[in-house]
Amino acid sequence: MSNPKTDAFATRYGPAALVAGASQGIGAAFARQLAAAGLHLVLVARRAAPLEQLAVELRAAHGVDIRTLLCDLGSEAAADAIVEACRGLEIGLLVYNAAASSVGRFLDTPVATHVRSVHVNARGPVILAHALGGPMARRGRGGIVLMSSLTAFQGTPFVASYAATKAFNLVLAEGLWSELKEHGVDLLACCAGATLTPGYERATPARAESRFAPQPQDPAEVAREALAALGRRPLVITGRGNRIASFVMRRLFSRRLAVATMAREMRKRYDSP
Repeated sequence: MSNPKTDAFATRYGPAALVAGASQGIGAAFARQLAAAGLHLVLVARRAAPLEQLAVELRAAHGVDIRTLLCDLGSEAAADAIVEACRGLEIGLLVYNAAASSVGRFLDTPVATHVRSVHVNARGPVILAHALGGPMARRGRGGIVLMSSLTAFQGTPFVASYAATKAFNLVLAEGLWSELKEHGVDLLACCAGATLTPGYERATPARAESRFAPQPQDPAEVAREALAALGRRPLVITGRGNRIASFVMRRLFSRRLAVATMAREMRKRYDSP
């Protein structure tokens, strides 16, 4: 028996979705939930083994068509490769989850690392939103989810370039939400906090746990909250603890105090002996 909510979602955002940065963590969680809703998928990532493993899992579990593409989303050729991979498909939903990040002092990090973050995290969403948003607007339906972060709301030392790109995604999504809603295309910036992804666990030292910070979320919770918010508003902050922390930082603290607070927490996490 079909599920009316699932059927309505697939009608609005199907028949196929593209998930960029899909091999693990939040991207894989989006892929699982979209496949469960009956959408065919184009999964894009850099790592072959987990991407193919996910594709096999979703084909077996949900009987949907899965295309995979190994692609560096920071490269000049990425857009053409993705458009080619989508040939013959009607992409009704774009989830841009891919991100390049590094933790460290700005001047101690090679400039190429900062530039790569800009290419993957900011240039990539612009290119794919333009390439896939146009056909959505002409059809009069569709959706785009751009993954942002709680770091988008203030400067964050030790991840300054990453945070700046996430602020870019937030503002881009809000602007496109206003522009494209008249064409039936829904935009959402999803601002997640700490999430239990392999990348987070690799980058976060054991001493980083803080009884004052919100607990990291499960990737499935982030994806579920984002998909539930799509079409309802331009921004979602996932996790109750994250929403409370964000309210305090944005509404009760001055911007200077917010930056100073983030600096103190980041030094505690990553700059302590």
